[in-house]
Amino acid sequence: MVTTAVASEPPDPSIGVPFSARPATSMGSELTSRLGTSRTAGNWVDSAGRPVVAVTDDEAAAEVRRAGARPKMVRHSMSDLKSATASLRSAPRVAGTSWSLDYKNNQVVVRGDSTVSAADWSRMTEVAKGIGGFVRMERTEGTFTTRLNGAEPILSTAGRCSAGFNVTDGKTDYILTAGHCGPDGSVWFADDRGRQQVGTSLRGSFPGDDYSLVKYDSGRAGKGAEVVSINDREGVRITGVADPEVGQKVFRSGSTTGLREGEVTALNATVNYPEGTVTGLIETSVCAEPGDSGGPMFADGIALGVTSGGSGDCTAGGTTFFQPVTKALTELNVKLIVSKQAGGAAPAPSASQGTASPGSSAPVTGGEVSSLLTRLTDPRNVGPGLLVIAGSLLALVATRWIRSEQERKAYRQYYSATWG
Repeated sequence: MVTTAVASEPPDPSIGVPFSARPATSMGSELTSRLGTSRTAGNWVDSAGRPVVAVTDDEAAAEVRRAGARPKMVRHSMSDLKSATASLRSAPRVAGTSWSLDYKNNQVVVRGDSTVSAADWSRMTEVAKGIGGFVRMERTEGTFTTRLNGAEPILSTAGRCSAGFNVTDGKTDYILTAGHCGPDGSVWFADDRGRQQVGTSLRGSFPGDDYSLVKYDSGRAGKGAEVVSINDREGVRITGVADPEVGQKVFRSGSTTGLREGEVTALNATVNYPEGTVTGLIETSVCAEPGDSGGPMFADGIALGVTSGGSGDCTAGGTTFFQPVTKALTELNVKLIVSKQAGGAAPAPSASQGTASPGSSAPVTGGEVSSLLTRLTDPRNVGPGLLVIAGSLLALVATRWIRSEQERKAYRQYYSATWG
C-alpha cells in the first residue's frame, strides 16, 4: 500500500485551493477561540462524535452548553498548559523525549524512550515537579526516530522517502514530503538504479519543522495528482486541507506497513529527535515504521499531515507524529492540488487508479474507498450486510497478507541494505 504523487498536465488547471482561505473550523475550536486561553484548555471529539470543550469556570461552561457542545470543568487553563511546555522547552534538551498537551486529562504528558538515561530522566522529572502536578511523566518502548525510507519510494543519496501530497505555487508543481528526508539540493528518483529522475528538494525545514518540497523536473503535476494511493489499485481523492481535532479518526498510507488507522491523541506536540527538536506536531495512535516517512495522513479526503516520526511499530503498537499540512502550505506559500469537485458539488472522497509512481500518470475512476473505510469502522453503522462485507474483507486481507509477508520482509531487507 503506497503513497503516490503523479505528474502530467491536468485537463483542468484550476486545481489549487489557496490556504489563505480560512479553513472550516469545528464548533469546539470556535468556542475555545472565542472564550480564550484563560477560560478554556482545549477541545476534542468524544466517541459519539460530539464536541467537548475543557473550561475553567461556570459561565464558560454555560456558554458551551448553549452552543450545543459538552463542557468539561478542569483546573488548569490552556495558558497554564502552554506555560508548562515553555518551561520544558527552556530546560536542557534531552534527545529521545517528547511532550504534548493531553486535553482530555488536563495534563502535559512528557515521554522518554529507551535511549534516555536514568540520570537524564531524573533531571527531567525534577523539572516537571517544579512546574506542577499536572505534568505526567511516562517511559515508552522503542525510540523516537524519524521514519526515513518511504511509501511509494522516491530515492536519493540522502535516503528513501515517501511522496506525500502534490502542491503548486501557480507556476510550478511540487511534492510535499518530510523535511528530514534530505537537504535542499537532494535529487530524487523513482527507481533504485537512478534512471527515473523525479525532481530536486528545495525550501525544506528540519529540525524546527519537518516539511520540504520536491520540485518536479517537468515542472508540472497533473492527471491523478489529487489522488493518494492506498494499495496498487485504489486511492483516495484529496478534496481539501484542514487541521485535525483530538479524538478524530485518521488514516495513514505507507509501503512498509500499508494503510493504517488510529486517532489524533494530541496537538502541538514537541519531539526531541536525535537530529534535533521539532515542534507543533500532530500526535496520533496510528502506527508507523521505517519506510513510512513523508507519507500522507488524511480523513474523508481531507489532507491533514505528512509522516514525521515516532516510536514503536505496527506489531506492538506505537505513537506517530505528523507535520501539519496547513502550516507547511502557509510557510511554503503553496496550494494543495485537490480534486476539482472540491470547489463545487459534494466531492467524491475516493478513487480507484492504476499503478502509478512519481513522474507518471494513472487513470482515475469513481469509487468510495475513504467513506467505506469510515463506515466499516464505525460501530454505530455496522449492520448485518456490513458485517458480511467486513468479514469478507478480513478474510481477503489475511490471505493476501500470508502470501506477501515473505516478499515484504525481503523488500525491507533489500532497501535496508541499499539505503541504510
